[in-house]
Amino acid sequence: MPTLTNQQNDPIADALGIEFALSAEGFPVARTRELVLAMITTPKGSLLASTWRATGSLSAIKREDFYRHDGHLADEAAFVARVIETAEHQRDLHDLGRVQARISCSTPWGMAQSATIYGPGIVSYATAGHGGFHLSPDRNIVVPSALRNDTCWYEEDVEWSAIAHAFPELFTGYERRMADEIIRHSWPEFWERAHGRPLVAGESRGKDRQAFEKIHADHWIVMSAIFSEHHVGMTEVVARRGTERRIGDVERRYLIDSSEYAGRGRFGFVIDEARHQLYEGLSSFVGWSRSVA
Repeated sequence: MPTLTNQQNDPIADALGIEFALSAEGFPVARTRELVLAMITTPKGSLLASTWRATGSLSAIKREDFYRHDGHLADEAAFVARVIETAEHQRDLHDLGRVQARISCSTPWGMAQSATIYGPGIVSYATAGHGGFHLSPDRNIVVPSALRNDTCWYEEDVEWSAIAHAFPELFTGYERRMADEIIRHSWPEFWERAHGRPLVAGESRGKDRQAFEKIHADHWIVMSAIFSEHHVGMTEVVARRGTERRIGDVERRYLIDSSEYAGRGRFGFVIDEARHQLYEGLSSFVGWSRSVA
């Protein structure tokens, strides 16, 4: 496993121009181009912190010089791996030569404030809030039908992954890996066809959710919850049958032990009608007026 102590003469780090060191306060730091990254320990674990254009020696840098963090780190080896991944991403971005432009146009997320041209007919727009890509019609048809938006617009959180899949040569290795992960979670059936293997439980949130919804299609699922003001240690919940939500659905209230409710699964809490009793008492929900089924 790569660690800070064996990176001084590492050929990969040298080729990427990475500088590793220990800070003035003893935590690991690294410089790649104009970005400085650090592994900072907090009461909740180690975090990947970053700062831009920090001048001077890495050995003189302090915790207060970092202004953002980019997720948790398991250990020093994970820090080194993230630094190398970041440096590779920076190198790929430089080689791709994307063009920054000022293009004023309307997007589904508001007026564009800036744009990045990835290639002919492929432009990413930034707005005051959200953002995303626009493809020309001839480029859009290249996107696989299972991932394609007929509007030619693709938002920046999830849908952009369809473009990275269709035009991998315009994205960095890091971006391609992120896009593949998004597709695995959001379009599991497409991912399985593309990779030629089935996804097993735990590999895809999307496929796991589909399985949950199929199994519990006729069960009562909690849709909202609040700590009970009238029963100490209990959580008052409102449940509907199945996972589909429709106007006019019958709703039921239950009281669940708060410790039990805290252990709910990723996709919701399933009412066990053999143990959980319907609740018709005073409610902690403001304006509750619906009838119990």
